[in-house]
Amino acid sequence: MSALFNFQSLLLVILLTICTCTYLRAQAPALIDRNKTGVMGLLWKSARIGERLSPYVAIACIVMAFQLVMY
Repeated sequence: MSALFNFQSLLLVILLTICTCTYLRAQAPALIDRNKTGVMGLLWKSARIGERLSPYVAIACIVMAFQLVMY
């Protein structure tokens, strides 16, 4: 089933995008920072969310991991 139609998979894709963009921005800031508008701006926004809300993103990743293991 596609991640667009399954809510749990959609949340997983969003969390992975946030975590990946945050990691990429830490490793290569110029790669993410040059695209602040348009479709690629979503990656910059995801990196910002990951930086500013990192404790909440980490908790959400842990909860999602337990849920995937249990179900």
